[in-house]
Amino acid sequence: MPIPSPPASRVRAVNAAEVRPDGDYVLYWMTAQRRTRWNFGLQRAAFHARELGLPLLIFEGLRCDYRWASDRLHAFVLEGMVDNRAACAQAGVAYRAYVEPEVGAGRGLLEALAERAALVVTDEFPCFFLPRMVAAAGERLDVQLEQVDANGILPMRAVDRVFTTAASFRRQLQKVLHEHFDERPLADPLAGAKWPAPAELDAALDERWPDVLAVDDGPEARAALLAELPIDHDVAPSPVLTGGPRAAEAKLERFLESGLAHYADDRNQPDTDAASGLSPYLHFGHIGAHAVFDAVARRDDWTPDRTLDHATGSREGWWGLSKEGEAFFDELITWRELGYNMASKREDYAAFESLPNFAQATLAEHADDPREHLYDLETLDRAATHDRVWNAAQTQLVREGRMHNYLRMLWGKKVLEWSPTPQVALERLIELNNRYALDGRNPNSYSGIFWCLGRYDRAWGPERPIFGKVRFMSSDSTQRKLRLKGYLEEYAPAVEGQLFGSET
Repeated sequence: MPIPSPPASRVRAVNAAEVRPDGDYVLYWMTAQRRTRWNFGLQRAAFHARELGLPLLIFEGLRCDYRWASDRLHAFVLEGMVDNRAACAQAGVAYRAYVEPEVGAGRGLLEALAERAALVVTDEFPCFFLPRMVAAAGERLDVQLEQVDANGILPMRAVDRVFTTAASFRRQLQKVLHEHFDERPLADPLAGAKWPAPAELDAALDERWPDVLAVDDGPEARAALLAELPIDHDVAPSPVLTGGPRAAEAKLERFLESGLAHYADDRNQPDTDAASGLSPYLHFGHIGAHAVFDAVARRDDWTPDRTLDHATGSREGWWGLSKEGEAFFDELITWRELGYNMASKREDYAAFESLPNFAQATLAEHADDPREHLYDLETLDRAATHDRVWNAAQTQLVREGRMHNYLRMLWGKKVLEWSPTPQVALERLIELNNRYALDGRNPNSYSGIFWCLGRYDRAWGPERPIFGKVRFMSSDSTQRKLRLKGYLEEYAPAVEGQLFGSET
């Protein structure tokens, strides 16, 4: 059964090495899109395997020396590995997982697997340490290494400039998305055909880099494994979020059944919690944007011919969807992929100097303004401020690895207000978010952090202390606008005699 190659706009050669047609298999190095469904990277590897008549080998690794490595992040990935192993076994495709037991233990494994490969295909992800890791691998490997963009509905290289506002990016999307609606990955690129028998790996490879998940003994065994790893054990696995493609698909199904109908009106209401909750799964690649897009489109019987034939730039009306569908697509595509546009085009996407000129100037003018409250990082980490709403948001982040979408904006604004300089505020936001949030270390999460300091926004008046012309938010106004009673009781119960929630 033929497998189509992904669009050329999504495929890029990392090195200049040649394909080895006499290789024993095609190697898919799964790094950012950790799933077997709706995955352009896996589809590209399967395409090559079919063309060359070779087996397919999927390698998914987990190193222990990345910044913020913790039980929480590791557990989420391990749960996905269990799902991926099962999916590959069902399809008759070889899968190898490797969890690094100590720093540097996995060095050389990719090269060893690539020695017998006809070529290597991996994922393109524009954020965190992954671009450097893939570039370094391209220099080391003596066989062709390709990377494939499966990040969003719009290929990252379909546009050649950085968009500075959501409105300008939305207008561009409405001009060019028609060209890409038919460019969808196969729902299951491993299904529907008998694959060649997997090649046997060298015994020496198994001895040096043992597959600790070859026989999964369940959550207790994985917890024991985590306890032995040199990672941050103070950040525990989320008690409410389970990783993996199966959990991601179940989360999507629940959202379609009970959340999407209320999304447009209630997604900003903490007590309602009508958001999709998919961002951790999108970040770790346990579900893809195309799968989510397809599910929402099928719910509304949507087809591309329902879109307008001209760009309006409007958040509603262009898609020809229900109100809730329009609102959700604007988040899934406009706002999410806006961050990927920035991260893929600017290496300094995480630097203070990447803020708009107006934001840098106005924050500098007000850097020495008096602060009524100043907190150090430890106090913020412990959610021990005077502000009950902020404490609730931080507690949810630390406890569960997630934060309500609207409150994340307030959370960032208050850290700016309570830090000695805007540069220190940015460092703290990145540290807290990336340490605890399951959807941290992602282009979209950097968009949210930097929005709090003026990215993708305009100058606002009246000019205020500390903020200058950067948009201001307060906990008092947030409490007046939102339904927060249940949320506050859950994450920041009122303490008698303590002044929570007042900014006066």
